[in-house]
Amino acid sequence: MHGSVKGLVFAIYYPVLAAIGIPANLAVVVILSRGRCGLSRCITYYLVSMAVTDLLVMIIVVILNRIAGIYFPGSFLFLTPVCRLRSVVEYAIIDCSVWSTVAFTFDRFIAICCQKLKMTYCTEKIVARVIGIVFILSCLKNIGLYFIFEPLYTSNNVPWFCSIKLIFYTSPAWAAYDWFIRILTPCLPFILILLLNVLTVRYILVASQARRRLRAHSNGETQCDPEMEKRRKSIILLFCISGSFILLYLLRLLTFLYVRIANLSYFSGSNFNDSNFILEESGFMLQLLSSCVNPFIYAGTQEKFREELQNAVRYPLSQIVKLFK
Repeated sequence: MHGSVKGLVFAIYYPVLAAIGIPANLAVVVILSRGRCGLSRCITYYLVSMAVTDLLVMIIVVILNRIAGIYFPGSFLFLTPVCRLRSVVEYAIIDCSVWSTVAFTFDRFIAICCQKLKMTYCTEKIVARVIGIVFILSCLKNIGLYFIFEPLYTSNNVPWFCSIKLIFYTSPAWAAYDWFIRILTPCLPFILILLLNVLTVRYILVASQARRRLRAHSNGETQCDPEMEKRRKSIILLFCISGSFILLYLLRLLTFLYVRIANLSYFSGSNFNDSNFILEESGFMLQLLSSCVNPFIYAGTQEKFREELQNAVRYPLSQIVKLFK
């Protein structure tokens, strides 16, 4: 009974996630691409890149993997060669999403804390190169995943589904590769985002105190500081994005450490009564949720983004009203 209830939760969760995440990320791509949200070109490029990768996560990982696996388990998507290729593409896209967040965090760190380097690093050309490098390296990093799977079973000489080979857990080389890919995503991004945010906060606190003292000395009183207000809005956006990433990827990170330290194996199949399966699947659910929350962060922290979103919603409604007049 408990297994069926848990299975129902997964069966409902992923379609709802896709129904929200796909239009939300698509709206972000369209709105930010218009360049009317008052954000710098560099920030806009990073946010659009993140929205595109999150949109691909929704389509390829959520729909073609999770939803297809629940509702269409006998489709061609689960032939072993297709399943292997899908795994490589899925993890490459997730890596792009994760490392785009790291690149954005680093860009904001440079822009806020390294004024001399800002003029040469925070440019559209550099942003385009960084996004391209993230995409290429994410693909190269996950090619090895194609070779860790074997058919779960063979029917009429046709291999179906993907099961992780036993040698993946016993071979030192494969264990090293597993540590390598997991350290790069999400362990290293965790460390980098936390470190960059700590350094950014430290710099802001010191700079804000010095700026307030200087303005108080010059003006005799504390007045509204447009530069600090602009910086405050940028920091709120940065911390909301990186903070949500840390919270939603935390369980996934802990699951990997638990599997390797306790010498367990990653789940195979869908045993809803297995606590290890529930733990890993819950971590994956939260990880995929991270590809859905950024549009709501933009709407909550960026006034001009909200205005553009409202205009986008009002326009088709106004056209419908005109048709009936």
